[in-house]
Amino acid sequence: MINIQKNIQTQAGIPEIMRLFESDPYLKPYEQEIRRRFGCMQSFLETIERQEGGLERFTRAYVNFGLQIDANNNITIIEWAPSAKSVYLRGEFNQWRHDEYRFEQVESGKWKLTIPALKDGSCAIKHGSIFKLVVETTTGERVDRLCPWAKYIVQSSGSNVYEMSFYNPSESEKYRMKYEKPLKPTNLKIYEINLGIQSPETRFSTYAYFRDVILPKIKKQGYNAVQLMGVMEHATYTTLNHQSTSSFYAASSKYGTPEELKSLVDEAHRLGLQVYLDLLHNNFVSSIHGLFTQHSIEKGFHASWESRVFNFSQIETLRYLLSNIRFWMDEFKFDGFKFNGVTSMLYHAHGLSVPSFGGNYEQFFSKSVDTDNLVYLMLANYLVHRLYPTSVTIAEELMGMPTLCRPVQEGGLGFDYRLAMNIPEKWEQLVKLTRDEDWSMTSIVSTLLNQRRIGEPCISYTESHNQLVNGTKPIAFSLMGQEIYTNMTEMSPLTPKVERGIALYKMIHLITNALGGEGWLNFMGNEFGSPEWLDIPRELQQRVMGTDRQLWNLVEDATLRFKYLNKFDQDMNKLEDEFKWLSSLPVVTRQSEVDKVVVFERAGLIWVFNFHPTKSFTNYTIGCDKQGKYKVILSTDDKLYGGRQRVEPTTEIMTQPESFDNRRFSLKVSIPSRSALVLGLDFIVKF
Repeated sequence: MINIQKNIQTQAGIPEIMRLFESDPYLKPYEQEIRRRFGCMQSFLETIERQEGGLERFTRAYVNFGLQIDANNNITIIEWAPSAKSVYLRGEFNQWRHDEYRFEQVESGKWKLTIPALKDGSCAIKHGSIFKLVVETTTGERVDRLCPWAKYIVQSSGSNVYEMSFYNPSESEKYRMKYEKPLKPTNLKIYEINLGIQSPETRFSTYAYFRDVILPKIKKQGYNAVQLMGVMEHATYTTLNHQSTSSFYAASSKYGTPEELKSLVDEAHRLGLQVYLDLLHNNFVSSIHGLFTQHSIEKGFHASWESRVFNFSQIETLRYLLSNIRFWMDEFKFDGFKFNGVTSMLYHAHGLSVPSFGGNYEQFFSKSVDTDNLVYLMLANYLVHRLYPTSVTIAEELMGMPTLCRPVQEGGLGFDYRLAMNIPEKWEQLVKLTRDEDWSMTSIVSTLLNQRRIGEPCISYTESHNQLVNGTKPIAFSLMGQEIYTNMTEMSPLTPKVERGIALYKMIHLITNALGGEGWLNFMGNEFGSPEWLDIPRELQQRVMGTDRQLWNLVEDATLRFKYLNKFDQDMNKLEDEFKWLSSLPVVTRQSEVDKVVVFERAGLIWVFNFHPTKSFTNYTIGCDKQGKYKVILSTDDKLYGGRQRVEPTTEIMTQPESFDNRRFSLKVSIPSRSALVLGLDFIVKF
């Protein structure tokens, strides 16, 4: 057993903290505040060590709380309900009688019920049987509640009511994981997907469909991780999935059983793919399906989401949520998490009134930051990285909090990556609102580079679920408009609008991937330019036909031009696997507003982008650091990707001894309008 408390005490201290200031001297004035935050976390760990037997035991509460079945089929249920006058269990197994099974209050706020096995040795409650907790309030009212620790929740037929289903499959029905977890990628390429809308059918898709049909596509496309949205059961089941039911432990029954989810994760591991869970610890629904009051009603209300936020100062909240992390890692073998809504957690005002990062560190170390929530995130990351060293944590954080992606031992929050959320906003603004000739190369480069802080990796992307839901137009549709439905077939001539759209789409993806971060994320369908915004089936609400499915047929039809975008995405990923530019640093050498040209070097490659809508260049001089013969290894204008192939794939270019753009040598390249080239050294001239 790992002694987490001992580990953090021996590894923290002055040498670790000083590393933080060496990487960013501007943090030095805030050393006292950084140390205070770290001290708050240590204080909590000391309390847990003293009162709970250590963090290892504290974070395995899911094996004790909620409903447990022992080897002899005896049932034990332990609930934390401090505001209850009494607690009962009722269900199909006892014809819904209220008073037959009453919990005993074993400690202040803790209730326990034991139901022995039947005389024949079987469980008193049958697999699949519906049951509920009954809580008697201090006023004497009896209300049905879902157990916060419930492992399986189903939606009642014909209603919007969620109910607990007794989940106890036979040994032969249980799935046993067979494959080892993949190692943590150094060049992370994530395929993000909403499980509800991944099939071409206008209904909820399944774990089995994703495992059998979609995972092979992701592997073939060159990704090394998948990020699953919609796994935790949701009461308000919109695509954004910002609100969960009362149990954060229930894998959504809409897609199948927990065993099928385990099989999905295991198959991904067989293919060498890590699997990340979209983790929703930032809020919970305030309806009858919400958590009991001990999970922080008094801490506030999130107006934008119309939901409650957790009170992370309460020890039972931390027990519940930290154990939730252990549960998904231990039971389903997830490889990490994307922490949803981190910005809303970090600030008392939920980030709604905090300006984005503009170089002023004061806002990040002021009283506007919620210390309790921040310490929880430190604890969560420390727990994950100590117990599961191959795992990855990603923060959905908009404001640019310094130290977010620095190790906890240094006083940081401990995330591996932050999402570069300003990049898709930039592309949306350019594509939808700005004429091509007005695109600023300096602004594009600044956006791609400035999200990143020294030593704090980020994941770049052009659009994600945030850009593709609730009626928002995808980039592909914004570029091509209605012609994406009428003129993407090769049966008709290539129109100027479609040609422009295909060309810019590839360039936007390539420059974002190559310059925007240390990781890459693609939302389902973006690899081939899926034209539609997405929504998920909502049986009890008005449905928008055709938006609750993925149009895989577009890329599978060889007569449609979507195949070119898909092929480009695939080859871009494979080239990255070869050169691993995501784990190296870029050097920008040119950003010309007149020519609309951007040039940079990364991972020994030279990247040349010409965003000019009409002007092509012959013998265009660029700088380079290494002398030798270069060849074109990727061109967005290649016929293979739907281009005009104005530069031959066999093109070779020798360097010239003259320096240029502050580089030791130079090259003369031909770069057509609206195209990009990646040049690689064929051989190096040695002196």
